[in-house]
Amino acid sequence: MNELVSRVADSVGISPEIAEKAIGMMLGFLQREAEDGPVAKMIEAIPGATELVAQYNGEGSGGGGGLLGGLMASFGGGGVMALGQQLMSQGLGMGEITSLAKETMAVAREHAGDEVVDQVIASVPGLGQFV
Repeated sequence: MNELVSRVADSVGISPEIAEKAIGMMLGFLQREAEDGPVAKMIEAIPGATELVAQYNGEGSGGGGGLLGGLMASFGGGGVMALGQQLMSQGLGMGEITSLAKETMAVAREHAGDEVVDQVIASVPGLGQFV
């Protein structure tokens, strides 16, 4: 198990299996929604993150992806709230989701730097209130 998963699992108080899936889903969401350059730098900088995204990207999306899902997200039908619903369907509460997001971003800052992570956060509407 990689450092990111064990650190988030310990910090949030969830199982490593749930942490791994939730981190992969969250990073996959960021890869789809955030500005391409900064998010690619951030994911590549975190050890093991690329593999988590590849494994869990799109998991729990409920088939709302693709062009229609993208259009829905642009009109407020997806985005951060849709990610929250996906994570809740994995058994996480809002407090755990917020802790998961904050801890993941803390690890990202250590590996990718504040500037890159701030660009990622700023490029996703509504994300700042959770991290």
